[in-house]
Amino acid sequence: MYLSSLNNEKVKAWEKLLQKKYRDKENLFIVEDDHLVNEALKTNCVKEIITIIDQEYDVPTYIVTKEIMRKISSQVTIPNIIAICYKKEFHNLEGNIIILDDIQDPGNLGTILRSAVAFNFPNIILSNNSVDIYNPKVIRASEGMIFHLNILRCDIKEFLNNLNEDYVKVTTSVKNGTNIKDIKAKKYAIVLGNEGAGVKDEISALCPKKVYINMQNNCESLNVGVAGSILMYEVYNE
Repeated sequence: MYLSSLNNEKVKAWEKLLQKKYRDKENLFIVEDDHLVNEALKTNCVKEIITIIDQEYDVPTYIVTKEIMRKISSQVTIPNIIAICYKKEFHNLEGNIIILDDIQDPGNLGTILRSAVAFNFPNIILSNNSVDIYNPKVIRASEGMIFHLNILRCDIKEFLNNLNEDYVKVTTSVKNGTNIKDIKAKKYAIVLGNEGAGVKDEISALCPKKVYINMQNNCESLNVGVAGSILMYEVYNE
């Protein structure tokens, strides 16, 4: 189907998905560029495709003008293709978990998602105050790995209290931590904290195991995306 009017109701609905409240209301989100759209298509979560190239897909496809694409894109340079995707449904927990306590930076979250797939942490649990995982910047930073993860936004204190005892609950501590290499577990639930404030005290208290990352003394701390990636790597390579 070809669309050319900026005032088309379909176009207006797509544009609204750039805002979190409409993503939440419609249970949909936008993915831009060929690589990310291809990752979305692999997991059968694409509702429809919007493109400026005359090409058909196995889902409803709309060919649009560059002006329409510019209106619905979050990027400075317009993409050739956009997918409207259904938000992911949360499934039963299997395997390791990353729990994020009020992560705010989209780039950090995207990095954590990418590393979670690389190092076999298939479950992502976000606090209610964390950045929207369907933010376009998060999607891009994840390089499409968001489509290969089991994701839940919830009260993480309640989540930790109800978590199966098979999981070893771990968080970071600069002063009193142990090396994560010294912890042996079948299943890990690693809690990472806010960029400025870290993990809240009441959340940290629910994690019996405190770990640190061994590094030079003249470096006080690491970016949460980097720190989380290192911890997941160490667990993966036990």
